[in-house]
Amino acid sequence: METVRKVLTVAAVLGAGAAVGSCLFALVTPGGRQKAAILQEMPEQDPRRRQEAARTQHLVMAVLQDAAATPENVAWRKNWIVSGGGRSA
Repeated sequence: METVRKVLTVAAVLGAGAAVGSCLFALVTPGGRQKAAILQEMPEQDPRRRQEAARTQHLVMAVLQDAAATPENVAWRKNWIVSGGGRSA
């Protein structure tokens, strides 16, 4: 009988904890409009930030392509390929 009482007490405490946790979750979880406002504040969701990131990425790729097409780099790549990749076995 003592074991049954302990089990019921533990079950009641866990149930009460789950109920309190569910209530707090419902109270703390933001609503639909609040979620939209939070998402708008995030830098990834801001259209200006996305445009700036795309422009920056485009500029970086253009610089890398220009650097890869320089005569020194082309000559170095040709020498590297002819010499077997520069690795010794």
